[in-house]
Amino acid sequence: MSDAAALPGQPRGLVVSGPATERAVNVLAPNPSAMTLDGTNTWLLSEPGSDLAVVVDPGPLDESHLRQVIGTAEKLGKRVALTLLTHGHPDHAEGAGLFAELTGTAVRALDPALRLGDEGLGAGDVVAVGGLELRVVPTPGHTSDSLSFHLPADRAVLTGDTILGRGTTMVAHPDGRLGDYLDSLRRLRSLTVDDGVHTVLPGHGPVLEDAQGAVEFYLAHRASRLAQVETAVENGHGTAADVVSHVYADVDRSLWPAAELSVRAQLEYLRERGLV
Repeated sequence: MSDAAALPGQPRGLVVSGPATERAVNVLAPNPSAMTLDGTNTWLLSEPGSDLAVVVDPGPLDESHLRQVIGTAEKLGKRVALTLLTHGHPDHAEGAGLFAELTGTAVRALDPALRLGDEGLGAGDVVAVGGLELRVVPTPGHTSDSLSFHLPADRAVLTGDTILGRGTTMVAHPDGRLGDYLDSLRRLRSLTVDDGVHTVLPGHGPVLEDAQGAVEFYLAHRASRLAQVETAVENGHGTAADVVSHVYADVDRSLWPAAELSVRAQLEYLRERGLV
């Protein structure tokens, strides 16, 4: 067995439904896969003593899961008052419309196409519900509409797919851009340094206890992959598919299509800088 404390970000262990911090409860969606890991983490957030809750990423269009989220809130004496989305990928957002119907809530997101209601989300916004405070942190790169949510009272950040609880994420080219992603990782690092964030509540995988360590690992991993891609191109691997077969040979082949998107983003990044 691996010592979790020795792994990047110090993952907490098994991914389970239940309390993660004083204000955050996970309701794990039943959609495990190579891409979604154990499934989508749907986060139920509330201030202690409040009867109102915020849900981040209702998850896939699975009515039993959506009703489980509502039931979990009710068991805690809470009513879901608002729904937020980290980004628009179906494993996070496809259930949002039905969830909004079931709860009578608005859905707030960066992408207007995903919103239900008049309010969106943007840089510097503060979401306040029942005494709970969430600060919106733009973290594009995985997708152009990716957001993270800073939960200051728990010294935590909800990262969607920008940082996962296990492994690394893809840059979903052409919507996702590597330069944006690197800037987003640096923005998250500043939260760990300047704002005392130490816990990552990811969209998939276990909770991470060492937020700064996770960010540093992601930055180092991206730098290493970028150097490998640059070398592969110099050695005659001219297409993204060729680069994947060379650079990602140790990665499960079922993940190669996602890896190819990241490689396309890396090649674009290198070309823009005149490096290939």
